[in-house]
Amino acid sequence: MKDEFSKISSSSKQMLQNVPVTTTNIDDEKFEEAPTWVAVITVLSFALHTALGWLRDFLRYIGLEKKKIVIDPNPKDFAPLYLSYECFYTRNLYQRVRDVFNQPIVSMAGPIVDVMERVSDDYNWTFRFTGRSLPAINLGSYNYLGFAENRGPCAEQAISAIEACGIATCRTQQYMRTLEFMMTDYLGVEDCIAFGMGFATNALNIPVIMGKGDLILSDRRNHISIILGARLSGARICTFNHNDMKDLEHHLSEAVGDGQPRKFRPWKKILIIVEGVYSMEGSLCKLPEIVALKKKYKAYLYVDEAHSIGAIGSRGRGVVDYWNVDPNDIDIHMGTFTKSFGSVGGYIAGKKSLVDYIRVHSHSACYSSSMSAPIVYQIISALTIVTGRDGTNDGQKRIRQLSRNVHYFRRQLVDMGFIVYGNKDSPVIPVMLFIPAKIAAVNREMLKRGCAVVTVGFPATKITESRVRFCISASHTKEMLDHALRAFDEVGFLTGLQCSKRNPPRRLYELNPDKYLEEE
Repeated sequence: MKDEFSKISSSSKQMLQNVPVTTTNIDDEKFEEAPTWVAVITVLSFALHTALGWLRDFLRYIGLEKKKIVIDPNPKDFAPLYLSYECFYTRNLYQRVRDVFNQPIVSMAGPIVDVMERVSDDYNWTFRFTGRSLPAINLGSYNYLGFAENRGPCAEQAISAIEACGIATCRTQQYMRTLEFMMTDYLGVEDCIAFGMGFATNALNIPVIMGKGDLILSDRRNHISIILGARLSGARICTFNHNDMKDLEHHLSEAVGDGQPRKFRPWKKILIIVEGVYSMEGSLCKLPEIVALKKKYKAYLYVDEAHSIGAIGSRGRGVVDYWNVDPNDIDIHMGTFTKSFGSVGGYIAGKKSLVDYIRVHSHSACYSSSMSAPIVYQIISALTIVTGRDGTNDGQKRIRQLSRNVHYFRRQLVDMGFIVYGNKDSPVIPVMLFIPAKIAAVNREMLKRGCAVVTVGFPATKITESRVRFCISASHTKEMLDHALRAFDEVGFLTGLQCSKRNPPRRLYELNPDKYLEEE
């Protein structure tokens, strides 16, 4: 099966290259709500699962149901670490579908992965491995530009770095400065600082630049690392509706006009924090409008480009490139190397005075270990290819291929009648499942058909907004995408996912009968 996926016919390559690369207006992001009957069934389903959970807890309490492993994770005679409902949710809802999360693989996270087969004899409380691996098309990793490879220039440079420097973290400061200089030039800013962990780049650096007497205006859909960093800062936090510029301006005008609560003094700083591409919604921030509001109310702007750097824009330089915005209009550029560059770590870029201040005061800079040489050289090699410094146009080919793959895959899903969220140019394509039971059903059925996908539900999303999240890569061939579409067409029909009111449900063979029968 793995060899079958690896075959790339010249005709399929040519067909995918003929898909036009287009840009879309942000106004196209009109999220379709669930039909009323779907919302009602979803709520009733959660209510039924909750009622059955309370019943089982009661049966365990009186001794009719005995499961020694069902214990309260809170330590006895100490302050509770978890809320009572969190424990209840884990025992009775999450545990039922635990097998579809955190699935281990035994290969690189490229276009094809080998998923370790595991089974449970006690309803997902414990697992045992069978020794088999299941080859599947990888539709869940953030390998946007396809640099998760075990051969090629990036892998060769990483191997050379291991041979020359080893894997220790005590000799790489000079290499990190090289990386920082390259990122500075790539982003078009004055300076840049790199960190060894993407999550910590947000969580430990927002407290450095914000504190008491400051105000943070954060999008409701921002990542947990931003939320954690904002809470650690001690600044006042105010959230605005996702991508709602009217709501953002309302909060800005109120903050400037009223000042701090009770004291009525002006805020020391007002910082707007948004993401370039929202990983759960697949939407893009409205950067030009945000920049205009930032200038109007004299606030500062922090843009998290973790999912957009490398994957969005004609040159792969994120939403700043996509919207053709002056990089100097963004006060703080943040991004990670874990997605498009196939490595680890993160960066913050902007004015030299800002970076110098962070370099001295940030805990993630002062007290964390440096990145090892192969990690740094993986990023440098990928960045060299993307910028064309290697003397080839391979970087541009990857960016254009990703765009074609995204447009092709999204358009097919929409035409089949699925409710698809996000921007047309986003490499993250969420398809709504709604009913919680479908989280496990879709994941298991797709894996049976050779596709590894990520399904997400409450509490990561709203109760009524469970979804499957496809992450498209430049390394996906048209044959892989067609196989995934055929599989999802079957699973969608089996589980009743095609419920869009805007696009009448249609099977894939009704749209493309020749393509559908290619494997038959």
